[in-house]
Amino acid sequence: MKITIVYDNEASADLKSGWGFSCLIEGKERLLFDTGNSGKKLIYNMKQLNIVPETIDKVVISHNHWDHTGGLKEFLKLNNNAKVFHPKSFSKPTEISPGVYSTGALGGLIKEQSLVVNTEKGNLVITGCAHPGLEKIIEKAGQLGAIYGVVGGFHGFSKLERLQEIELIAPCHCTQHKQEIKQRYPAQFREIKAGSIIEI
Repeated sequence: MKITIVYDNEASADLKSGWGFSCLIEGKERLLFDTGNSGKKLIYNMKQLNIVPETIDKVVISHNHWDHTGGLKEFLKLNNNAKVFHPKSFSKPTEISPGVYSTGALGGLIKEQSLVVNTEKGNLVITGCAHPGLEKIIEKAGQLGAIYGVVGGFHGFSKLERLQEIELIAPCHCTQHKQEIKQRYPAQFREIKAGSIIEI
């Protein structure tokens, strides 16, 4: 299983940064999770990372905020065959690709879905902004099996004790307590940005 961070607030020297998040998940199918806030930057980063938009099978949008949907229109100009899943596509955990599940739409005012990806080391949870609360996402994802790692935006999550049993902690994008997480869990913490690759 390979996860490539395509879009983030921070980026490697050869990529463009922007407020938002997007990553490519490569398993039995290729899934794009979120599309950042700029189509031009998204497509630019894809080219730099040798990701061909036309080869992507499905697009999953975590929630309907501009920093996660902004690149969708430009992407679909290059690949209008990819099936797009919005947060309200699923009301409960559902397999959307072999080994990849949606948590279903969680939260109140802002409906958001996260992904749970099966890996050899356990399940990897990928979040957009974690508006419903990362602890609630972890709880829901835990119904699908033991959690190995959490990647993505953690928003204002501050119940850091909930990360104690997790082996890979990779916060980015909108995470407000990134430094505290890094200090508390230095062994599990991984710095990520656009261009980072996680292989499990």
